[in-house]
Amino acid sequence: MTIAIAARTDTLPISFADVEQAARAIGDAVIRTPCLYSRTLSMLTGAEVWLKFENLQFTAAYKERGALNRLLSLDAEQRGRGVIAASAGNHAQGLSYHAKRLGIPATIVMPRFTPVIKVKQTEGHGAIVILHGENFDDASTHAHGLAAERCLVYVPPFDDAKVMAGQGTVALEMFEDVPELDTLVVPIGGGGLISGMATVAKHINPAIQVIGVQAELYPSMHAKLRGQNNPLADGDTLAEGIAVKVPGVLTFAVVERLVDDVVLVGERDLESAVALLLTIEKTVVEGAGAAGLAALLAHPNRFRGRKVGLVLCGGNIDTRLLANVLLRDLARSGRLARLRIRLKDRPGQLFEVARIFDQQQVNILEVYHQRVFTTLPAKGLITDIECETRDRDHLDRLVEALRAAGYEVRMVELD
Repeated sequence: MTIAIAARTDTLPISFADVEQAARAIGDAVIRTPCLYSRTLSMLTGAEVWLKFENLQFTAAYKERGALNRLLSLDAEQRGRGVIAASAGNHAQGLSYHAKRLGIPATIVMPRFTPVIKVKQTEGHGAIVILHGENFDDASTHAHGLAAERCLVYVPPFDDAKVMAGQGTVALEMFEDVPELDTLVVPIGGGGLISGMATVAKHINPAIQVIGVQAELYPSMHAKLRGQNNPLADGDTLAEGIAVKVPGVLTFAVVERLVDDVVLVGERDLESAVALLLTIEKTVVEGAGAAGLAALLAHPNRFRGRKVGLVLCGGNIDTRLLANVLLRDLARSGRLARLRIRLKDRPGQLFEVARIFDQQQVNILEVYHQRVFTTLPAKGLITDIECETRDRDHLDRLVEALRAAGYEVRMVELD
């Protein structure tokens, strides 16, 4: 699907001039992050891939830009009252950091299951954190109520012209560094980042392709553009930073006019993208920040041969979750495996199996015996062995050797 681009943009919530003004306002209070060519990712995807490292901001996310631009628009009386926001984490940190720097009291309402790292970092910037609700929408409703009750200024994470314009400064920097880009692939939650970036991109080059990316579990903007009301948006996505059930009103107006398409990515592609960015680029990116690369993995024909700019929009991922993602990626590639082997209940069986592992130069990590919870006869025995191999071919040779020795073997696969 390609969304028609109207010739005029003067009725939209923000303009290119607004983004330029935001760039002047925030100045060097945010980091001008690098936009670098990735030779390896380009070879893997068939596109020319340029990465904008917004995970290198002080709070590890682009959200600082829009939050700061909004804070700078407040008058003295509003600053004295303080600000409040609802956020899954990155908007919270960006707002809290710059509010503290400017001497503005900040309160943040976060969903109850926000990753601990984001809660701790937000509190570390001096904000009062209130955990409420199951998701962003619950937190947002509560934050609006507290704003009215306590006379605080509500700072939206995306549906605000100043915030949108601030996020658009990402694209200004990208085109200054790589003017030949012909495609931008941008994660979408509520739409603030892609609204600002599309405003810049279409002003500089009306022919450029601006493609949004959403997680399959939260396809809110994707569905709304296609006239689908109340799409199912629920579940535990790795990309919780873009897990928004209802896109913004202002952002939708921009996306509908300026964005060429929105694609969906599954959890497996998000996991692969996070793992690739760490192993290839040596950079830590959260699920939402990896959504652009996930789109190239999921839809390779869509981007092959194009000069693609990806925004690594955030790096705040829980370390335990990151470890799980990396281990799952190793398992899918065959470098880690769990083999379920049926043995006879007699002395030396496990030794013989271990000998085959040694012959094949495969490292055994864990061994699990199972005698009770099995459908085998009483003398039956199942052994699960977790092991480490060089690659899928190495694993296949191990399995062939075990079967050649008369053992019944199957791999315990990931979904």
